[in-house]
Amino acid sequence: MSSPTVLLLALVASSTPPASSAPVPPPVPFQTKVEDPMLAPVPPASQQVGTWEQALALVRERSTNLRTAEAGVQRAEGRWRQALAALLPNARASASAAHDFLNSDTPVGVFATPALEGRKPTTPIVGTVSASLSQSLVDVGAWRNLSSNAAAERGAVASLQDMRRRLTLGLARSLVATVAAERAAELNRVGLLQALERSALTTRSFDLGASNQLDVVRVNQDVALARGSLVAGDEQLRRAREALGIALGFGHAVGVASSFNLNGLMEDARKACTPLEDLESRPDLVSARAQVESSRDSRRQASAGYLPTLGLTSNLQGVTTDPDFGRFSSWSIAAVLSVPIWEGGLRGGLVREREGIEKQAEQTLESNRRDASVEVEQARRGVDVAQALVKTASESRELADRTDRLTRRSFEVGRGSSLELVQSGAALRQAELTLALREFELVQARLDAFLTEARCDW
Repeated sequence: MSSPTVLLLALVASSTPPASSAPVPPPVPFQTKVEDPMLAPVPPASQQVGTWEQALALVRERSTNLRTAEAGVQRAEGRWRQALAALLPNARASASAAHDFLNSDTPVGVFATPALEGRKPTTPIVGTVSASLSQSLVDVGAWRNLSSNAAAERGAVASLQDMRRRLTLGLARSLVATVAAERAAELNRVGLLQALERSALTTRSFDLGASNQLDVVRVNQDVALARGSLVAGDEQLRRAREALGIALGFGHAVGVASSFNLNGLMEDARKACTPLEDLESRPDLVSARAQVESSRDSRRQASAGYLPTLGLTSNLQGVTTDPDFGRFSSWSIAAVLSVPIWEGGLRGGLVREREGIEKQAEQTLESNRRDASVEVEQARRGVDVAQALVKTASESRELADRTDRLTRRSFEVGRGSSLELVQSGAALRQAELTLALREFELVQARLDAFLTEARCDW
């Protein structure tokens, strides 16, 4: 066989695959394995709340602000009772036993009266008993003082109701803020994980010669930024837990259990509080109006000090006698008319002081009314704004996710740059975090809109 024929047969044999050869498997894609201690979640708080009822019970039990408001009601009740005492009968009884060491045969302070009927006071020790009764008949100032303290008591009760409303609102905000911080911390770890995966992918591409050193530096810079966001988010979570602990009446951090139903928080708040018919019936405005009434009656009480007062007094006196046990020696009833003449200008200064207090209370009422009106308007508008922000954040997150997936695919096939990869990853992290925060802000906005026009009687 000639050499060309041998060469041709060799080429045909080499170009024909063997009948027993198996298909070549597709290449295995590069799998990134990321391990980093910062990916471990924040340890849970030593104490956690699982339901709204549990949290509200802790506030009711441990809140110092609530105890202070309740003590204010107690003080107002006490002042009203003191003012009422000036209009009710005042009875007093006293007894004494006396002995004159220089004149032992002479009764001390006892004179013969017809009521003794010839009996002699006991010697050397004489015992006396006396009783007095006084009743105010005409005292305009006392009535004004009673009216002033009654209004102050109504104001204290309204302040207690407003404190309950504010504590409910503060508790709801603390719970939402803590859950939001928990979610943000979780998203920060997801973002760091994605940044580390991109870093591993870029490093692998650099080892294979498909990327340069600048790509590696850019991606590592993004990892550093993700770590910084994670550290800041963890600190925000710790502060949120501490704020919740303070709201619940503790001196340490309190967390929220994973089973806590944040979506049902609005219904729970409706069980604790009732909506108002109009803004003027909000407890803080009721309290401010009551303070105006109290200060007005207090000023009138000071002005009534120029008027005379009329009262009735009765005195009964008894003495021990010999041979009987004792006799009543006198009983008198007198009407007392008291007319103020001059006290050095004290009454005029008191009237001017009360007038200033009344004006301050009026201005406080007007200021509170304006603040409440703006607060309600902002709360109502806040729900619409929060809903619009959630919608835009959701759309932004979807676009950021699509952009990141397309950018990673382009980078894997060598068409995209590391700068685009870093930017898309950072945008996705920010979009996810923004969406989560917007959703929590919507829950908070609905709670604010309800509790700004509610009365809490728990």
